[in-house]
Parts: sequence; structure tokens; C-alpha cells
Amino acid sequence: MPGQRISGLTPIADVLARVAALARPVAPREIALADAHGRVLAAPVRAAAAWPPAPLALTDGWAVPADAVADAGPYAPMPLSIAPTPGATWVNAGDALPRDADAVLPADAVTVTGNSAEAHASATAGDGVLATGADAAAEQVLRQAGETMRATDIAALQAVGIARVTVRAPRVGIVSIGADQAARMIARGVAMQGADVAFMQGLQQAFAEEADAIVAIGGTGEGRHDDAVTRLAQAGTVDCHGLGLSPGETAALGAIGTRPVLLLPARLDAALAAFLVVGDALLRGLTGAPISDGMPVTLSRKIVSTVGFAEVVPMRRVAEGVEPLASGYWPMHAIARADGWVYVAPESEGYAAGARLEMRAFP
Repeated sequence: MPGQRISGLTPIADVLARVAALARPVAPREIALADAHGRVLAAPVRAAAAWPPAPLALTDGWAVPADAVADAGPYAPMPLSIAPTPGATWVNAGDALPRDADAVLPADAVTVTGNSAEAHASATAGDGVLATGADAAAEQVLRQAGETMRATDIAALQAVGIARVTVRAPRVGIVSIGADQAARMIARGVAMQGADVAFMQGLQQAFAEEADAIVAIGGTGEGRHDDAVTRLAQAGTVDCHGLGLSPGETAALGAIGTRPVLLLPARLDAALAAFLVVGDALLRGLTGAPISDGMPVTLSRKIVSTVGFAEVVPMRRVAEGVEPLASGYWPMHAIARADGWVYVAPESEGYAAGARLEMRAFP
């Protein structure tokens, strides 16, 4: 006899409303910028001062006063003195410009003979120069709160002298209940959303540990040995067991005190689908990240869905746009071949060929 039963399926809108109530943003903390990849900002990142603080050479070449070479050309070279006398100074890209210079000429635009030189090309002020404040103005907002830090952000912020940022990085306990492959996949998805992942040995440890949320994979069905939902009910509360979501119907949501607990099915496709919809909302609640837009795509073949059920459908790119690969159960070949997924709302019967949808990426 089964130890736990699913008495009904909770509409996905009600599930997400409960997630929103449970998953409050965690406390912000300051970390080194170098460690911020994938983290969600808790506060805007501002430039402390204008950058660069003084004009720099954008290219290798000769730093010159532009007015000294304004009329220079191939048939009318202009004489220049060589530094330290004001005139032409060799600079490498990134060097500060000499005080009298406001332009940089290419290397072959100046001919040097002994201590004298001739310019064979003209320049205007600012040519080849990175002006003061061109990279960032003082107090300019470079990244907003709620945005996820990318590798490009870290490089750009380091380049303007920023060393630390403030983020929200929840600690999420991951428990595998006989579902190690799915658990590793979910842990990767959790980490990609800016959380710290802590693998825990069983529900008992997870319920006792200090974590901002718990995600367990396995033991959510009505099988003889499935008891994850029963154990959550004994230790805390179960808000819903059984979701109006396909795949992922046997997932459950509850809490230990104020800590949200998401229980995902062991089956790979069901765990992934429930995580993409419910787990995503949970993590965004904890980190403060907004809902991101998917990539616009055109449906090449219709999607048929059952009214009343939300559905996650794996998609593959084809010449005409994208096509669905599976419905209900996802074969492993469908997951491996998929380029992303689309969400079908419970009130929809699906979408006709030619419909414009938003496709999102898998973890």
C-alpha cells in the first residue's frame, strides 16, 4: 500500500502564489568582484569616480598637440620636436597622455630623424584618445540591483576600479533521494541562478541544517517506498502535493518554519520541468532577480495541450523556427536534442503553427 497519496492537483497559479509568499529575498552581503560571477546584485554598482581619471592613449603611437599637426599631410609635413621637449611623445595603448598632448598619431604618421620629427598626417583633438570619464562617469550606475553578474560585467567593472559588490546569494540544500542524476542537474540549475549549493545527506540533515531553502529530488510519488512528502509533513508543513503541471505532477511544496522546501520527482523530465517553473520562481524570490524574457521564436508545428494543465514543452530549432519534441513524458533523446523549452499556460489549448512564443534555455 502506498504511504502517501496525492488527493488533487493544485493549479500552478496557486503554487506560484505560495512560492511568492514563502521565498523572500535573503539578506545582502558584500563579496569580492572576482567571486561575483553568476550572483544576483542586491544593490546597484556605481562608479566611484570618473574613469579614466585622466586622458589615456587608445592606441600605440605618437602623442601630439593636435593644433601642431592640423595642416600636416603627405606633401606638407609638419616639423615636431621629440620629448622631453613638447611636441611628439611615443605612447603605448593605456598610457597617460603628456600634459601638452591631446591626440595620438599612428606610428607611420611620424618620421623621426635624430632629435627631430615630421608629421605626415593631421589630427584633431581627441583622435586616438580615451577621454577622462569615457569609460564611466562618477556615480554612474553600471549594473542594476536584480541583475545577474556575467563574466563580461566582472571584466568591465574591474577595468574601472571596482573591487567589491553587494549580492544576494541564498544557501540552498540539495538532497538526492535515490535520484542522483536528477539531483546533480538540479544543483547545477540552482547554482546558475546565483545560489550557494550544499549537498546534504538525507532529509533529516536538510531539515536541521541552516539553509535558506531546501530542494529534494525523489520520493514524491505514491510508490511503496516514497515518503518525502510524509516526512516533510511531520517536520514542517506541506502546502501542496500534486501540481497542475506536466510533466512534474507529483512535485510538492512546503516549509520548515519559514524556509521553503521544494520536493521534486525522481524522474528526470518531471524534476526538470517542475524546477524550471516552480524552482525558478523560488530562486528568483530568494535572490530578488526579476523574471527574464525568453528568446522570441516562431512555432513550425502546432503544440496541443490540455486545458487546466500548465505544460513545459522541449523545443528544437529547425529551418522554419522551432518544433516541439515531446509532450507529457520526455524521452531522453528529446532532452538531449532540445535547444530550449516553452511554457504553455493552463488556460491554453496549445498553439498553432506560426505562433510567436518565448523559448528559454535549459540549465
